Amino acid sequence: MKGEYKVAGGKLVVADVEVDNDRFSKVSISGDFFLEPDTALQQINDAIIGLPADASSEKITQAIDAALDDSVTMFGFSAAAVAIAVRRAVGKASSWFDHRFEVIDALTLPAAQHVAMDEVIVEAVASGKRNPTLRLWDWHDSVAVIGVFQSLKNEIDAEGAKRHGIEVVRRVTGGGTMFMEPGNCITYSLVVPSSLVEGLSFEQSYAFLDDWVLGALAEIGINAHYVPLNDIASEKGKIGGAAQKRYGKGVVLHHATMAYDINADKMLEVLRIGREKLSDKGTTSANKRVDPMRSQTGMTRAAIMQSFLQHFQQRYDCQISQYQPHEIEKAAALVDSKFASPEWTQRVP
Repeated sequence: MKGEYKVAGGKLVVADVEVDNDRFSKVSISGDFFLEPDTALQQINDAIIGLPADASSEKITQAIDAALDDSVTMFGFSAAAVAIAVRRAVGKASSWFDHRFEVIDALTLPAAQHVAMDEVIVEAVASGKRNPTLRLWDWHDSVAVIGVFQSLKNEIDAEGAKRHGIEVVRRVTGGGTMFMEPGNCITYSLVVPSSLVEGLSFEQSYAFLDDWVLGALAEIGINAHYVPLNDIASEKGKIGGAAQKRYGKGVVLHHATMAYDINADKMLEVLRIGREKLSDKGTTSANKRVDPMRSQTGMTRAAIMQSFLQHFQQRYDCQISQYQPHEIEKAAALVDSKFASPEWTQRVP
């Protein structure tokens, strides 16, 4: 059995393995990485032989680390990268190319219904009713979508929100507030099996799941990069940010919002963005933190969104899909029962 893993910003690791009596009986690790001394490669192989075939990434990583002393230097890969390749070889982890993705173009719904739709699609993917799914958002209302752990009163200026007609919606993922007026940003959600991020830390999985969008941005002339933990930025400033939630039912929800043309003055009247929030951003003014994509590309928002979808479809095995009527109805019901309720919105007062 064979598994491959390309380290983000690093090298390719290939694992060829054989299993006998549910344990690894033969292991050969190869790739375009660098390793000193080269005799350490056999130590890596030997560390894995004898382990249970269903050993976790953590167990495999620990076994490799225990077998290597301080004289060993690994360039472009790590024990954790080897573990992911091994897990892929035995079908316990997966790559982008092991899946067929459903792609759903933007449908205009209330923003709260898109927040609810995340939970609907998570359930559909977890139950096998849908393949892993990428979907774009579009909305007609003005909202501030706060993170699941954010304090409502600390993040939102109630008077400013009321003055500008901005509703507040709490989503199921962590992270910061998304200031969303019609046409001012680009948001997508990606729901994938947990096997796709097997062996990756939360920090690594953020960059891994957004790697495709960096390629999509490059195609429209934006040289973007990831800033840990969850920011997408260019040389001209921050473009957007991502949020993620791992579910026990075997799926991961990952979504990102990127600024297209945000009214920074209005945003600052609605959101409370203090000096501590800005302390690691290299700026003293919040309206300099987000660099709209329109100014960098000259493209319409719709054109950028279509370019994103085309890039994803060219990169991976995809099928065009759409929401089912019962999914739209279920999301609308979730808005009424959960996401529009004071109990949910004010769960962190």
